[in-house]
Amino acid sequence: MGSSGLDEPVIIVPYDAAWPRQFEVERAVLELALAPWLVDGSIVHIGSTAVLGLAAKPVIDIMAGVRSLAESRACIEVLAPLGYCYAPYAADVEHWFCKPSPSRRTHHLHVIERGHPEFARRLAFRDHLRTHPDAAAEYAALKRRLAVAFRTDRDAYTEAKADFVRAVLARSP
Repeated sequence: MGSSGLDEPVIIVPYDAAWPRQFEVERAVLELALAPWLVDGSIVHIGSTAVLGLAAKPVIDIMAGVRSLAESRACIEVLAPLGYCYAPYAADVEHWFCKPSPSRRTHHLHVIERGHPEFARRLAFRDHLRTHPDAAAEYAALKRRLAVAFRTDRDAYTEAKADFVRAVLARSP
């Protein structure tokens, strides 16, 4: 989402056992709101909060798989009353939202075509970290270092993780 000065700083916290439940609560809400566009069973918990024991930004990352990005554009208006703020971040790949605001985030929502390679890539990364504790520990250490270096620049923080993500995906089946 950019380094506009309105973004919440990057802070990494220890794993919170409440994160999976927070995802489940939000999934129930999103299944109803996104029903016209969803591919069945395509609301998934991604990101570090989806990996047991992994330190993370305390933001629940959710990915919703839709049939068509163009058709699902109407979800922007549907999600606004639920507290989701739309930002045209990677608009060629997804509809991206944060909740409740860029300066205080509890959730990120990625609405993306179910068949897009990025959907599978994000699941593969999550699943690799779930099944490879050594990679998860290495990722946590990297995130802690980067959160210090890029505390006020979320884009730079995300970009600085890209080589690690690519390396993990290269050795993931």
